[in-house]
Amino acid sequence: MLQMFFAVAFSAVPLTLYIPPVRSLTLFVETMEELFRESSPRTNRLYPRLRYACSRILNCLLCNETR
Repeated sequence: MLQMFFAVAFSAVPLTLYIPPVRSLTLFVETMEELFRESSPRTNRLYPRLRYACSRILNCLLCNETR
């Protein structure tokens, strides 16, 4: 039983290198939420323009002129 405990314990050690601590993860998530909140008015205003520009470029590239 003791051998199994050590096997499980030592096999879980490398996982701690890949999974950040919860404190860092929550700080990261909070920062990303704040970034999205601050940038959403700009992206909502930019998105239709970007979509229009992409459609114009694709129309020119594909020679699909509307007359």
